[in-house]
Amino acid sequence: MNKLLAHRATKPLLFVLALLPFASLLYGAVADTLGANPAEALMRGSGDWVLRFLCLTLVVTPLRQWTGWSALARLRRMLGLFAFFYAVLHFLCYAWLDMGFDLAAIVQDIPKRPFVLVGSLALLAMTPLAATSFNRAIKAIGAARWQLLHRLVYAIVLLGLLHFFWMRSAKNNFGEVAVYAAIVAVLLGWRLWRRLRGRRPGKPAAGLTG
Repeated sequence: MNKLLAHRATKPLLFVLALLPFASLLYGAVADTLGANPAEALMRGSGDWVLRFLCLTLVVTPLRQWTGWSALARLRRMLGLFAFFYAVLHFLCYAWLDMGFDLAAIVQDIPKRPFVLVGSLALLAMTPLAATSFNRAIKAIGAARWQLLHRLVYAIVLLGLLHFFWMRSAKNNFGEVAVYAAIVAVLLGWRLWRRLRGRRPGKPAAGLTG
């Protein structure tokens, strides 16, 4: 499996697979197959994929350690960038389909609606992570600072989950929220357990991102 994951074709394949949801949404919009409310379908679909890619990004480290597939680490950056890509797409759908690209209306709307506010905060927090997701940035700011900055992903996924919860609360539909909450709880709980286990006398605590 490590040889397969390390193959030079793996990243291009992942890139294509990660674009399939976007292609599906785009085709649905052009072909008018998104149902009675295409705007809601586009916003919901793009938002769902933000959470999915955030969870996939967070699952890389525990899966790598449990299976020994060390080559998985080379795919984590791309998964994180696609989470940002779908977050930008999600915000653009809101700005265009819900607000008509009216900047003044958007600025006024964000603080008024809690779920829009936390979603916007999550996107804002993702921006420096995406902007520093290349080797030169790591060298420029230093590995320790880079790792500390990228721990923002934990706050981001919690903000994304809260955003999703508030969106579903309007329709009293919490089934999917519970699934994502369980996945996030396991992924963050594992990191917390690993950090606490690493706290021994004379030994620094293991980093959450490890």
